[in-house]
Amino acid sequence: MGNAFGIETFIPPTPLLRIVCERFRRDSWKTLLLVPRVEVGSSRSNSESCSGVANRTARGRRRAPGRSVSAGFARHGDRETEARIAQYELAYRMQTAVPEAMDLTRESAATLEEYGAAPGTPSLANSCLLARRLVERGVRFVQLYDWGWDGHGTNPSDDLLNQLPRKCREMDQPVAALVRDLRRRGLLDDTLVIWGGEFGRTPVAEFRDGNKNFLGRDHHPHAFTMWMAGGGVKGGTAYGATDELGYRIARDPVRVKDFQATVLHLLGLDHLRLGYMHAGLNHRLTGVQGDAKVIPGLLA
Repeated sequence: MGNAFGIETFIPPTPLLRIVCERFRRDSWKTLLLVPRVEVGSSRSNSESCSGVANRTARGRRRAPGRSVSAGFARHGDRETEARIAQYELAYRMQTAVPEAMDLTRESAATLEEYGAAPGTPSLANSCLLARRLVERGVRFVQLYDWGWDGHGTNPSDDLLNQLPRKCREMDQPVAALVRDLRRRGLLDDTLVIWGGEFGRTPVAEFRDGNKNFLGRDHHPHAFTMWMAGGGVKGGTAYGATDELGYRIARDPVRVKDFQATVLHLLGLDHLRLGYMHAGLNHRLTGVQGDAKVIPGLLA
């Protein structure tokens, strides 16, 4: 979640797995999934029907082109046309299901308090609660973003004494509540929670442009921390360690491609068989070299 380097303030609600990752090359990082970003707490959702358009009218408009395309499929037998019909039908079902799923006012006062959520106000707490609501409705991939961790120390809004404690407070409560809530509802065993950022921060102060009025830390790709919970990971353990300064990895480094291979394994996918042809090359999420490996020490 952004450049999240405040992990040490997080109090785990359940056994977690912490991993130390090593530096990766530019071509090593592959995107595992892409999902639309959902704005929580706005006064009006894009999924809502336009004013004055009844559901019956909307369904009629949706079915009219469908009937025309179905006729075309019947004449020509084009499977791609049939697939296009299914896509439109799925899009409509998703659109009509979103308003109820995003309505945080349906949650109890106790749940809102546990997350620190406030319906109608955009926040990480609202997003975490929405994530749980999506998971229990069968959404397979949910991705949350949190910004404001880029603490270079140029002013009070990005320093270690003001911004970092505030971001940690914003992060700790809802993320802990999410993991607890998933476990309480029997969803954690089937849900893989991954917390992390794109890199770490230097273990020494950064005085950008010679400014020593504020404390900050620069980007640091040589060692950083991620954690996982649920979904078949080995909880209650830390995998890997840095040197005494926290600058480089001293034990059990985890390459990004190995981490991705392990995540795919936990999702029931063989990273060596999951590929796609492009420009004559069989691409994989873990690279074409074939040297990525699942890490047994991360598995339950």
